[in-house]
Amino acid sequence: MGDIKKVVLAYSGGLDTSIIIPWLKENYDNCEVIAVSGDVGQGTELDGLEEKAIKTGASKLYIEDLNKEFIEEYVFPTIKADAVYESKYLLGTSFARPVIAKRIVEIALKEGADAICHGCTGKGNDQVRFELAIKAFAPDMKIIAPWREWSIKSRDEEIDYAEAHNIPLKITRETNYSKDKNIWHISHEGLDLENPANEPMYNKEGFLELGVSPEQAPDKATYVTISFEKGVPVAVDGEKLGSVEIVKKLNQLGGENGIGIVDLVENRLVGMKSRGVYETPGGTILYHAHNKLEEITLDRDTYHYKQQVGLRFAELVYFGQWYTPLRKALSAFVDSTQETVTGDVKLKLYKGNIIDAGVTSPYSLYDEDIATFDEDEVYNQKDSAGFINLFGLPIKVQAKKGLVKE
Repeated sequence: MGDIKKVVLAYSGGLDTSIIIPWLKENYDNCEVIAVSGDVGQGTELDGLEEKAIKTGASKLYIEDLNKEFIEEYVFPTIKADAVYESKYLLGTSFARPVIAKRIVEIALKEGADAICHGCTGKGNDQVRFELAIKAFAPDMKIIAPWREWSIKSRDEEIDYAEAHNIPLKITRETNYSKDKNIWHISHEGLDLENPANEPMYNKEGFLELGVSPEQAPDKATYVTISFEKGVPVAVDGEKLGSVEIVKKLNQLGGENGIGIVDLVENRLVGMKSRGVYETPGGTILYHAHNKLEEITLDRDTYHYKQQVGLRFAELVYFGQWYTPLRKALSAFVDSTQETVTGDVKLKLYKGNIIDAGVTSPYSLYDEDIATFDEDEVYNQKDSAGFINLFGLPIKVQAKKGLVKE
C-alpha cells in the first residue's frame, strides 16, 4: 500500500486503535508504528497504555498532557461564545479533536513519519475533525483511515480480530458501548441506545461515569458561586483555582447532583442522525453561569447578535473547522464582547436542575431605579407614547392601505 515505513497513530487504547497497530504492520509491510495518546482527561483509561501499545507492535508511545491547553484554548473560548450544537450538545468530543490532532502532527513531523493514522469510522464526525486539523498543519501528510480500507464491518468483528490476535480489551460484547471520555464529558453510543425508543439505563450500575441520575441525587440542594473575569471562570466559592481544577471541581459538584445528562438525536456532519447520551456536569454549570452573567453585563443588541454567532460557532466546532479564518474571526468578536463579563453567579443544584440564586457584577447594566415598579423620578412613562407611535408607524401605514392580514 505504498512506500510507508513509519506511521504515527492516534492511539486511545480502545477497541479501534487496539487492533489498528497489528493491522498496520500486516498491511503496510511491517512498518514502524509510533502511538500517540493525547491526555485530555481520560483518567484511568491511560493506565497500562504504554505496555499494551508496545505488546501489540508499537515501537513507542507518547502520552502528551494536553489538559490545560484543551481547557484554556479550546473549551473556554467556546463557552465565551455560548456555542451549543443543536441546543443540547456541549461539544465535548468535538473540540478535543483539534488539540489532539495538532500535537499528533507535531510529533509526526518530528519523527519524520510518512503517514498519520486514526481509528475514526467512515460514518462519524471525528474523521473530519482529525483530518482537517492534520491538513491545517501538515497539508501533504498521507492519512491512513483503516475503517475506509479494511474488510471489518462492525464492532463485533473488531472484537473477533482482537481475540484472534490475543489483544486484551477492557470491554465485552455486552458492554460494547462506543464511548469518548475527557475532562469535559463522556459520551455513550451504540447497543440499546441505537433505538431512540429505548430509555437510557441511567440507574444501571456502571452506565453513568461522571455522576448519578437525578433520582439518585441528594434530597438537599447544593449552592455554588462561580466567579468570572472577562468571560473566563477563575474561582469557585471564592477560591481561586486553575482552569483544570475549576472543571474538575464543578464536575464533582455537578455529578453528585445529577447535573448535565443529555439524551440527544443529533445531525452528524456526514448526513445521518445519531443518538447519544452525554454526561457534562461541570460544563453544564459553567455554560449556565456564564450566560446568566451575560444577562446583566451585555446590552440587548450585542446579546441578541451574539446568540446568532453562538449557533455558527457551534457548527464550526462540531464540523471540525477550528483552524479556519472564520472561527478565528468569530473568536475575536466574542472576545471583544467579554470585556465586561466579570462578576459572581450563585447557583442552586438540585436533582438535575440548575436554579439561579443571584448574580452580581461591577459592570451590571441592570438599573433598579429604572426597572422598579415603585414610584421613581428617572423614567418618564409619557415618553413611551411617542416611541410607540414611531415604532408602529410602518404597520399603521400598511393598515390604512388594507395590507394587514390575519
